Amino acid sequence: MEPLKYDLPDFSIMEQVDSNNFFVWQPDDLYIVLGRANSIEKALHMQVAQEDNVKIFKRPTGGESVVLSPQMVVFSARFTKKQGEKPGVFFNLINSCLIEELSKLGIENLSSKGISDLSIGGKKIMGSSMYLKGDLLFYHAVINVSEDVSKISKYLKHPSKEPDYRKGRSHDEFVTSLHKEGYLVDNKKVMRCVESALSRLGK
Repeated sequence: MEPLKYDLPDFSIMEQVDSNNFFVWQPDDLYIVLGRANSIEKALHMQVAQEDNVKIFKRPTGGESVVLSPQMVVFSARFTKKQGEKPGVFFNLINSCLIEELSKLGIENLSSKGISDLSIGGKKIMGSSMYLKGDLLFYHAVINVSEDVSKISKYLKHPSKEPDYRKGRSHDEFVTSLHKEGYLVDNKKVMRCVESALSRLGK
């Protein structure tokens, strides 16, 4: 079985000529997206995914495999990288802006963990990845607003690489959602926060 070429809605950002664009969306179904270096056999509980008829895509960016669902907010952005500027600078800037905007919804204890995750109390609520080509940088991320974490562990095996703060924890122990942490916000409000954060970065 081969994964599908990544063509979910935010893919259009990579194809655009103009830089400093972004796209924020809510999946209409459940999907699995493999990272560039991931294989179906090593990353997924393949038989379960096949039995549930889940579409599996492979993106050009790094990072580990993710599950996308209508209970999550997904966003992508395209920036022009200045000469000599390290990609890590973008992760820090984006996370700082996201923390500031999400805090306006009353969400507390947000912090940047690992290379680019956002967490609450040491549990991951957002993962992201990046693709660099010349001076163009393509970034995308997913925030778990209200999806049950068991849906993630149902389809994804333990990743081959993990950030230090994960400390070997399973998906169920490591990942959380805004709702599970007591923040009963809806997707639209989170999307507006993300749009505001990315608009600031594009200026």
